[in-house]
Amino acid sequence: MTLSLPSVYSQDPEFSQFYANPLYLNPALAGANICPRLTGNFRDQWPGLQGSFVTFSGSYDQFVNTLHGGLGLLLTSDRTCSGKLNTTTINLMYAYKFNLTDHLYASAALEAGYYQRHLKWEDLIFEDMIDPRTGDILPTNEKAPDVETIGQPDFSSGVFIGYDEIVYAGFSVSHLTEPRYGFYGDNTSFLYRKYTFHAGSVIDLAPGQGLGEREFSISPNVLYQQQGKFHQLNLGTYITFDPIIGGLWFRHNFENPDALIILAGIHYKSLRVGYSYDITLSRLSSVSGGSHEISASWQFPCIEKRRHIRAIKCPRF
Repeated sequence: MTLSLPSVYSQDPEFSQFYANPLYLNPALAGANICPRLTGNFRDQWPGLQGSFVTFSGSYDQFVNTLHGGLGLLLTSDRTCSGKLNTTTINLMYAYKFNLTDHLYASAALEAGYYQRHLKWEDLIFEDMIDPRTGDILPTNEKAPDVETIGQPDFSSGVFIGYDEIVYAGFSVSHLTEPRYGFYGDNTSFLYRKYTFHAGSVIDLAPGQGLGEREFSISPNVLYQQQGKFHQLNLGTYITFDPIIGGLWFRHNFENPDALIILAGIHYKSLRVGYSYDITLSRLSSVSGGSHEISASWQFPCIEKRRHIRAIKCPRF
């Protein structure tokens, strides 16, 4: 049996620790920490299912005085169906930073990159390939793709605004040109634009308690994403008693509850490491195996100079 679809739509990989992958969340966060920062992320989604989704991400960013903004480089690799379908992206971004008032600061960014998908057609097994009597693998009648690798330029933008070190919010639009990724010449498959809104607050739980440089705070946050017909809302909070960070999140896909996310992280000098586990709440809960995610970031030292631009205060996981 052959199934033919006029068009197919795809969604971006997601990270539960979205602030631990700041350039993926919003390009306006490039250079947010002023000093150079190196970040790595790994996510294994639904390992209980055969051919689960495995995503790697790495980024570097820093503030550049002469450019009055931050520069960032983001690399992402997504493996689907046990590596039979692979997506790789590379993105460069610039985020111009400025103060609106003595207490209000902002950042606006543009991002340009390249999006590539590769299909291992020879590794695919279709229904008509399996001999019902012997189980032998036979040649398929499915039409082979015109190309097995496609690539397209990709563009995004974002803004971020913060009030002192208390309240912050950001908005970004990914895939502005909605790049096409079909493997057939007459295929109209493309990536929908992705709209992301995120906001939160940092509440000091021990003001004037003599904790020195140790932070003791709670940070409620919200994340909303929309891509095509897909809508997702994340609600949760971080609690920090330096060097320990914890978090609890609920992710809802509008059509159904998706996951409960538990986070634990540690901050030691210039290093931050976090682990989160997604407890699946949808109908896949009995077979998905949840989702595992690990993040790590290293904050390089830099020479302190008098700057009119301050570092952006927001969660790190």
